[in-house]
Amino acid sequence: MSVHDALVLINRTITDFLNPDSGNFDADTQFCSSWFDQYAWSEGPFGEADTLARAKGTSVDGVREAGVVESGGGKVRLLKWGEFESDWDPTYDKRTPVWEACHQMIRRLQNHGESAAGELLAKMPEKGEAIRQLSYHLYTLCERKRWAEEARAYNELIGSWHAIVAASHETGHTGEQVGLDI
Repeated sequence: MSVHDALVLINRTITDFLNPDSGNFDADTQFCSSWFDQYAWSEGPFGEADTLARAKGTSVDGVREAGVVESGGGKVRLLKWGEFESDWDPTYDKRTPVWEACHQMIRRLQNHGESAAGELLAKMPEKGEAIRQLSYHLYTLCERKRWAEEARAYNELIGSWHAIVAASHETGHTGEQVGLDI
């Protein structure tokens, strides 16, 4: 095992211990969650982002390519849910961290309601539980830091979750066979 791989495993174990709710997410989401905890939506130094990304098993370029951060001029900043692509479709996205899926769900819920959010969830049903868990985790983090405005979006997603799931089932999940043609 390389030193890099060992450090990634050590950092994941530390993350699991300190934040048990966030340890089960993909590396990009773990990076975003840790960066959000430190900087929220503000810019931070690229060097810190690079160190954190490597510790989580990803890279700043990787999370930028995933479409969740803005990077340039020696600074890195997480995108707010309102800044994500409005025509995003997870079936065509090659790199979809749970962070992106969660914030796209918030964007869709805020702009178009529960039915539209359900249509989006139907395209990525395998991410549903992780999205819900991340929302809880981020809501708790925002409450602890007294970030009421940020907490509201996560709380609204959590509060609408059952209706969103119901709407996703009405739409039909991507890749799911609805009936038999006999």
